[in-house]
Amino acid sequence: MHSINRYAEMRQESARVGERPLFALPKTPNELELQARWFASEFGRKFQTLTSDPVEIVQFGFWNHEAGPDFQDAAIRIAGGPVLQGAIEIDLLDRNWELHGHATNPAFDDAILHIFLERSGVEFFARTSTHRNVPQVQLDLASLRDAAIGMVPLAHAGRCVAPLRNLAAERITSILEGAAKFRLRQKANRLRQRIEAHGREEVLFQAIAEALGYKQNRLPFTLLTQRLPVTFLRKQQEDSEALLFGVAGFLDAPGLDAARKSTRTYLRLLWDRWWKYREQFSRLVLPHKIWKMSGARPLNHPHRRLGALATLVMEWKTVVSLACGGEAAAVVSFLTNLQHDFWSHHYTLAAGSTSSSVALIGESRAAEILANVIYPLAVNDGREIWNGYKKLRAQLSNRAARIAAARLFAGDSRQRDFVRTLAGQQGLLQIYEDFCLRDASDCASCPLPEQLRRW
Repeated sequence: MHSINRYAEMRQESARVGERPLFALPKTPNELELQARWFASEFGRKFQTLTSDPVEIVQFGFWNHEAGPDFQDAAIRIAGGPVLQGAIEIDLLDRNWELHGHATNPAFDDAILHIFLERSGVEFFARTSTHRNVPQVQLDLASLRDAAIGMVPLAHAGRCVAPLRNLAAERITSILEGAAKFRLRQKANRLRQRIEAHGREEVLFQAIAEALGYKQNRLPFTLLTQRLPVTFLRKQQEDSEALLFGVAGFLDAPGLDAARKSTRTYLRLLWDRWWKYREQFSRLVLPHKIWKMSGARPLNHPHRRLGALATLVMEWKTVVSLACGGEAAAVVSFLTNLQHDFWSHHYTLAAGSTSSSVALIGESRAAEILANVIYPLAVNDGREIWNGYKKLRAQLSNRAARIAAARLFAGDSRQRDFVRTLAGQQGLLQIYEDFCLRDASDCASCPLPEQLRRW
């Protein structure tokens, strides 16, 4: 309890809130090189917008290697005003904001700055889908210094690097475990509140679905399980899979004639069961636009994840039993060995069959379900699980955890040892949320470095 209490105290306190260049100057940089040089602060930190307002980059944010703006959680100050937090997009041409569809993409609605290199010669305004104007800055290549090309980290090293480098590994582990215990307790509290409102089995069903939805499709999976409670699906067990795919909106246009033979057979089975519910549930069918079909690995496609959820409904008694007292090894073994006649050999409803069987739920998803569902439930049940929890190896390559590691452990050869366990990763995520995401001063005002020195 000592480490978790120490971390809680640190978190409460946090509420107060001429280097060698990295890149050689290209004659005409491509977009990736431009982003890298910007992030390396090669252009400096002070600029003027196209309307002549001075702009100061307080913090460059974190490099986003996924869909959406190039840099997230950045902070700027315009004309000496308050600090603004949001995303920054970088393009070669000013008109690319419009040409690339950023003006109609809600993912860019929190953009606070549009950086570009060349003007198109036509007056242009960058606006969001809510018609908010985004300030624009044109970069000047002449301001760059000669440099050698090098690697750019995901995030800039923070002031925490120095005190952590001087701490013994045991003390750093204690910090991470304290943050991980705090995170686990917070998850347990949230689940308990939901259980009080909806009951244990429904919350278990919803939480597992959220984990299967991953970050891209967490919302539609949540809506789906709210509209189709597991108690209802269990009563309609033979039709449960068709109900899930029908309310998900994946059977609205079955296209049986165009489908491959194996898919056509599967779709026909689903459709024959769905049609009798179709009118009754028509108002509950999710809109197609809510699903994110691109940008994810084939194994994470929502069609496959929904097939896994349908399989879990058929095995619900085992799921409940494991959630009430199963060991981690038993949970992982059960999840990773699930089989489905169709989804063990297909990635999507449109894809052909695979040459070999693919897991419905892989080890990384099983670890996500352990961390976010099974262990928090065990905490609420009063079971002692920490010794088993801290032995689990991290399975996920989590972007937020990588950012936190870059901020806290840059250049520390021990970094890999600190994040190889699930507890270490979860601790990093908690620190990232409690300190890095709450800080808009590029570490200058963050209380964490001083608190680490006193740990």
